Amino acid sequence: MSRIAELASALTGQDGADLSVEAVHAFLSQLTATAVVTGRENVPLAEALGRVLAEDIVSPISVPPHDNSAMDGYAFDGAVLPVDAPSDASVTLRVVGTALAGSAWRGALGPGDAVRIMTGAMMPAGLDTVIPQEFCKVDGELVCFPARVLRRGDNRRFAGEDLMKGQPALHKGERLSPAALGMVASLGLPGVPALRRLRVACFSTGDEILSLGDAPREGAVYDSNRYTVIGLLTRLGCEVLDLGLVRDDPETLAATLRRAAHEADAIVTSGGVSAGAADHTRAVMQQLGDMAFWRVAMRPGRPLAVGLIPAEESASKPPAVLFGLPGNPVAVMVTFLAFVRPALLRMMGCHEAAAAPPPLLRARSTGPIRKKPGRTEYQRGFVKTVPGALPEVCVASNQGSGVLSSMVEANGLVVLRHDQGSVAAGEEVDVMMFDGSI
Repeated sequence: MSRIAELASALTGQDGADLSVEAVHAFLSQLTATAVVTGRENVPLAEALGRVLAEDIVSPISVPPHDNSAMDGYAFDGAVLPVDAPSDASVTLRVVGTALAGSAWRGALGPGDAVRIMTGAMMPAGLDTVIPQEFCKVDGELVCFPARVLRRGDNRRFAGEDLMKGQPALHKGERLSPAALGMVASLGLPGVPALRRLRVACFSTGDEILSLGDAPREGAVYDSNRYTVIGLLTRLGCEVLDLGLVRDDPETLAATLRRAAHEADAIVTSGGVSAGAADHTRAVMQQLGDMAFWRVAMRPGRPLAVGLIPAEESASKPPAVLFGLPGNPVAVMVTFLAFVRPALLRMMGCHEAAAAPPPLLRARSTGPIRKKPGRTEYQRGFVKTVPGALPEVCVASNQGSGVLSSMVEANGLVVLRHDQGSVAAGEEVDVMMFDGSI
């Protein structure tokens, strides 16, 4: 039994019924678990956004390296604060110096003394509390403030409060965000050990497709899918191999797939995976690789092909994982977001939490949404915030899988579950927001 057949045998729906979205996710999770990139390189921090860590980053220092002030104000020994002070009680201290960020103040301190201190400056020895300057009245070298506006220890950041020396700062399999880059920089590290970029080949198929620059032709459309896929792959951080537009010619299709399998870790195609008489892509894929062709219980994006294409010229290279997406523009985007994106993140080396789809937003539908149970639907929606209430979402009036303009205008997909029926106005729904995915 082939690898694809072995994995697919555990799925429901092999009797001719459409597969559920959940079953496809389970299949892809198993398929990509052994297809993770292994090469690694040291990447300069300024170029590391979106890269996946090849190993844990252990903090070589404590962050912050010393106790410091969280406020501009006056540092003092909090022991002088009265216990159970009346509401009108105040504290008066004598200011004996100024502590600036970037240098240590080491003057002598007596009882009731304070030091003017700036945000980030080291706390002088023996002082543990900072009163913000906006609470203070200053008279020469004396500073006075209400006793009940703070407690002992307030507004002091402790050494190692963020990270202690020797503690893992980031873990293997994390995909580096802007915040993670800042954390690495706070450790003084100029680069990170990252897995190599995932190489993904993509091409569009079909005699009815025009390349950009071609003259319009009756019955033909311009190739939008390839540029959509290239954008999605680039945003994901993949190394993209653009193989262009491939005509419905079996020999050309076979040669392109062989090249893609030799040069890339994964292949994403659009069009040609249904059972149409002119769809040679399906037959060529079956000839060259270990393939499965499914009807998925979803809208848009019912036809889907998944398989493994061996690199014939390199016995040591693992097969390329192939994702054959539908031909309609919106169906391409939806199937990519629903299936391909999480699968590629696993192949990039992300741990499961980092590869998981982003959490869904809960929003209230502004109008009714028609839906039949028995399939998962992804409807283009327009989400807006409502002060003091759940966000509201309105779905596009035309949900046709060829209406790409509504995908441009929308800011999320309303996800209607397999067993869910129609939605009434005012009901809550789940929304997959585009920010961070597209």
